[in-house]
Amino acid sequence: MTEASALPFATCDLCDAHKNDSSGNFRVLPPVFMDFGAVQKFSGQVVTLKCFEDNTLVKATVDSAGAGRVLVVDGGASLRRALLGGNLAMAAARNGWSGVVIDGCVRDVAELAQCRTGIRALAAMPMPTEKRQQGQLDLTVQIQGVWIRPGDWLYADKDGMVLMHEAAVA
Repeated sequence: MTEASALPFATCDLCDAHKNDSSGNFRVLPPVFMDFGAVQKFSGQVVTLKCFEDNTLVKATVDSAGAGRVLVVDGGASLRRALLGGNLAMAAARNGWSGVVIDGCVRDVAELAQCRTGIRALAAMPMPTEKRQQGQLDLTVQIQGVWIRPGDWLYADKDGMVLMHEAAVA
């Protein structure tokens, strides 16, 4: 996994370069996400997942090879159940996921802070999910009013998160 300090981007610079983009290929996520992982700066190609209060597919995905990608989970902005906890975050780090962004909640905050991957979510919630074997993988999702497609590129740092249709050029 690439160390955060070696990543050659700043979201502010990307916004400066694309501030007049009206094509929809450059998008900025609103500043509602909290930082929970040990890695605060991360980037990678997006894998999308949609699930509501059921993290069965989150577990299956982080248990697979991440190859430096970022998992973006449309959890319906639910604040009632945590879609990611310490065990799944450690699996994401171990399997090479650059980051996990959840439009929903996480738990095991102390464990997440030790996890060597980027983790962003709306809030912490100690209640676990139900296991109903539901969810969808690799579809276009809308998170906080922003459309995210599988294969987009996500860049995250302390200033925020941006999405691009193609990888940023150094």
